[in-house]
Amino acid sequence: MAANSSSTGSKPSNSAGGKPSGISAEQVVATFQRMRQEQRGMASKSAELEMDINEHSLVIDTLREVDPSRKCFRLVGGVLVERTVKEVLPALETNKEQTKGRELTEYRERYNIRLMGEGEGEAQGPSAGSSRDSEGGGSKGGAGVLVS
Repeated sequence: MAANSSSTGSKPSNSAGGKPSGISAEQVVATFQRMRQEQRGMASKSAELEMDINEHSLVIDTLREVDPSRKCFRLVGGVLVERTVKEVLPALETNKEQTKGRELTEYRERYNIRLMGEGEGEAQGPSAGSSRDSEGGGSKGGAGVLVS
C-alpha cells in the first residue's frame, strides 16, 4: 500500500475490486444499503408470486374433481360474480400461467433487459392482454373462487 501513496500518477488508483478509490465510505455504504433493499423487495415479490401460484394450483386441482355444471363464485376486481366451474377453470389456468411469467416480465422491465433479436418497435407483452382483466383474466387485486 505504501507504493500507492508515493506514486506520482495524477489519476486515482483502482482497488482490487475495480472501484475507484475516490469513492467515500458513505457512498459505499449507501450503495450497499440500496442494493440490499432492492434484493429484499425482489425476494418479497418472488415469495408473493409463489404463494399466488400455489393458491391457483390448489383451487384448480379442487375444481377439476367437481361437476363442471356446478356453480361457483369468483372475485373479479373486488366484485363477487356467479359462474359455473366450466367457465372459471380455464380462466384460472390462464391466470396461473400469467402469474408465472409476471415476475420475469417485471424484472425485465425494471432493468430494461432486452433479448437478442427483440425489436424496439414490438408491442409490449403484458399490456397487450389487458382487455381480459374485466372478467376472465384477473386483475392486480387478485381473483378468488368460492365453490358452492
